[in-house]
Amino acid sequence: MKKTVAIILTICMVFALCACGKGSASTASAKIKIGMVTDVGGVNDKSFNQTSWEGLQALQAEDPSFEVKYLESKTDADYQTNINTFIDEGYDLIICVGYMLADATRAAAEANPNQKFAIIDDDTCADLPNVACLMFAQEQASYLVGIVAGSYTESKTVGYVQGMVFPSMNKFGVGFISGVLSVCPDAKILQYNANNFGDSAAGAAAAKDMITKGADVIYHAAGGTGMGVIEACNEEGIWAIGVDTDQSNLAPDHVLTSAMKRVDTASQDISKSVKDGNFTAGVHLYDLSNNGVGIAPTTTHISDEVLAKVKQAMEDIGAGKIVVPTVAEEVPEFTLAD
Repeated sequence: MKKTVAIILTICMVFALCACGKGSASTASAKIKIGMVTDVGGVNDKSFNQTSWEGLQALQAEDPSFEVKYLESKTDADYQTNINTFIDEGYDLIICVGYMLADATRAAAEANPNQKFAIIDDDTCADLPNVACLMFAQEQASYLVGIVAGSYTESKTVGYVQGMVFPSMNKFGVGFISGVLSVCPDAKILQYNANNFGDSAAGAAAAKDMITKGADVIYHAAGGTGMGVIEACNEEGIWAIGVDTDQSNLAPDHVLTSAMKRVDTASQDISKSVKDGNFTAGVHLYDLSNNGVGIAPTTTHISDEVLAKVKQAMEDIGAGKIVVPTVAEEVPEFTLAD
């Protein structure tokens, strides 16, 4: 009888341990796994790759049910490989940072219709039922920093360095130029297409060339290439304007302001939607109306008078009194070819 009881107790213990094991597996599987693939600018670009990753890290710290990871792309060939790695590892959402990943995202999304994707700064995948396109009205933020640049240039010559010519990137340029000309109609805007988001040396060379031609304020929309722009402006003692995130910490005495794109917020929003079960494909637009874009909170070097101009422009854009151009054809002064 004692042996029988012992056997029964042993069996019960085994079942209990199995149940505990299943419980642990269930808990682990409850993690919402978010994978982020950078473009060639890398995760430490001090721009939209880094800001996206910081947003995901903050989300994980706030809500431990999220598990976040990034894979860095060194070349274009890495895009598909990195995406496939996350697919193979069973990630719930794959966030692709930048329009340069559009082709790889489309190919992966079509081949894996049950896999959820998000892509930043591209809407060419908006027709796919499993891709959320996180878009920003970068022309609005650029218009605002253009007002600042146009207000602070003493030489009436400003510079603009763009990472690559592409419709979504061109919005930075047309917005900036429109903002400059709104307050300084006779300003000259020097422009350069770096054709690269990860070449700080090219950014520095472009900025120095503009400075020799009289530019005293230079705005970049060039990711890691823009780091060279800021460094050159700092060395030469002129104003730089950053992009995507508040870049004042890179050169506190010479970064006048930055055009903000809340890619951190967008990455968090779309990740939360997966957890909540309300993920939706198509275009998700972030603009001034939902604080998706704007001007950096650091305003140390900007006068109250200029800040008032910026605030008025924000109100006028919101009211429809100012419609910021979005395509090169609307701004003849934009000279970078498509």
